[in-house]
Amino acid sequence: MRVFFSIIASYLLGSIPAGYIAGRLAKIDIREAGSGNIGATNVVRVLGKAYGYPVFAFDFLKGLAAVNMSIFLARPNELGISVESLGIMGGICAVIGHSYPIWLRFKGGKGVATSLGVMFGLAPVAAGIVVVLWGCVFAITRYVSAASIAAAIALPITTFLLLRSGAILYFTIALMLIVIWRHRSNISRLINGTEPRFERK
Repeated sequence: MRVFFSIIASYLLGSIPAGYIAGRLAKIDIREAGSGNIGATNVVRVLGKAYGYPVFAFDFLKGLAAVNMSIFLARPNELGISVESLGIMGGICAVIGHSYPIWLRFKGGKGVATSLGVMFGLAPVAAGIVVVLWGCVFAITRYVSAASIAAAIALPITTFLLLRSGAILYFTIALMLIVIWRHRSNISRLINGTEPRFERK
């Protein structure tokens, strides 16, 4: 019962649509502006950093909190699941909740910030390396989507090399697939040369 409750709680936490709420505070529906995505990138483009940065921080904290909450709520558990696996379950449920929130008819963000929060909860050193990689790719290309996809691909490789954990490897592969799937429209635009850049100021 503890494990089931932690799974549901992690999904509901992840499904809190910070970007949509920020849009409503600014008196717009963020789903009808810019790319139509509720993630921090679109919020920054449409509403500016004053809204976008808090949205990113909230989405990040959802993932971090889901990992710690799952470990706290479900330990000890009747199924004998390890602490690491409890954190992984909570994290993946939070990412799914963010990407497919029940409150918005299962149309949510792309899961990058929430995935990052999850990874900082599970493997902070690996997550830090991936953040540096994200920053490098973004600085070179000025494409948030390209940086996010590159970071997602690097995540399972980096995590496995540092931790040698099969459980976290499979988890990071799942995260990678979710992030890439959620960026499929961006990939098409990158190939066609129509993906918008963040211009240098």
